[in-house]
Amino acid sequence: MVAVTGLGLVSPHGADPDRVFDALMRCESAVHEVFSELPKPAAAATVAFDEARWFTKLQLAGVDRVSQLALAAASLALDDAGAHGTAPERIGVYVGCGMGGAGALEAAYASGRRGGRVPPLTVPAFMPNAPAAHIAMRHHVLGPVLTYSVACASSAVALAEAAHAVRRGDIDLAIAGGAEALIVPGVMAAWQALQTLASFERGHAARACKPFAANRNGFVLGEGAAFLVLESTARARQRGARVHAQLAGSAISCDATHLTKPDSAGQQRALRGALANAQLQPQAVGYCNAHGTATLIGDSVECDALRAVWGDSVGDLRVSSTKALHGHLLGAAGALEALVTVLALRRRQLPPNAHCDVPDAQCGVQLVQPGDPTAAALGAAISSSFAFGGTNAVLVFKRA
Repeated sequence: MVAVTGLGLVSPHGADPDRVFDALMRCESAVHEVFSELPKPAAAATVAFDEARWFTKLQLAGVDRVSQLALAAASLALDDAGAHGTAPERIGVYVGCGMGGAGALEAAYASGRRGGRVPPLTVPAFMPNAPAAHIAMRHHVLGPVLTYSVACASSAVALAEAAHAVRRGDIDLAIAGGAEALIVPGVMAAWQALQTLASFERGHAARACKPFAANRNGFVLGEGAAFLVLESTARARQRGARVHAQLAGSAISCDATHLTKPDSAGQQRALRGALANAQLQPQAVGYCNAHGTATLIGDSVECDALRAVWGDSVGDLRVSSTKALHGHLLGAAGALEALVTVLALRRRQLPPNAHCDVPDAQCGVQLVQPGDPTAAALGAAISSSFAFGGTNAVLVFKRA
């Protein structure tokens, strides 16, 4: 079995895992309006981050915000795990990042348009594997250092691959998660052009994202980083580490049907594969931290897949999407939501599905309400990530 022994995050709700979870339980939204210069209202969930805590001015040269957030979250996870004495050759870094250093690229384009000088470290700043490299350099990791760029499934895939490496004995310790920092005007305008972002009236950005609601109309972007430290349960016990939860299984599938339109059959394959890998029946899983982007088709397809896999026991499965509160972190979404799922198991509490005043009757799943009584008996939970490009990743966690 694979144990989760460290948790670290830098999120729109802060950097203390329990306080972040408390905010989600209270349905506190971190979403606010951004970039008033854009022709359409834009909303996002951003991070209040003090880079001076983690970098000197000299170290910050050529380090994009995405790498800064990643290094901070990974370092916090290592501190939480108390695993700094592990042999560097036996440590691996597995990072999911969908868009790389968006800030560095935006700055380079802006400077070039003005006829100015493009910063010479632009390329190493925006390359998607920069966050993983900075983590490895700071913590002297000499094992595999890998980056997965699979859109919204990036960090869920990274966690799944890290767990496989631990199970195989390739490494003793994995620092696995994801980071994303894409709240810049150019990226925001591109997502608006795709017409997948939620529309809202000015002054009401906090409730713009409404997963599974009858009046949902899209998601909001977020930024941040989240990392889990993984090791074998036997090793964790041997060194007396605290185990937050067990990563019991995972599966990855591909729709192979459409670049942006999700497919229920593909999601079902990932759900069934993850349950089989964890050696669990659907009815043994009490909670699903859903992908739940609040798009019309996305939520409907996801619920269809859950109903197909859970069958008659779908009424016993509680479902919520925390994206309503912290935004969609794209490449880092799977890691942040996996961390939330681990906390739900550890604390035996389920984060409510926020901003859903009138649930979509066509979805047909049991959405989490405040104080849901099923949390006390919660023994296993899943976290789902379904990406543009058709990649589906499902992680199964069990209470320690």
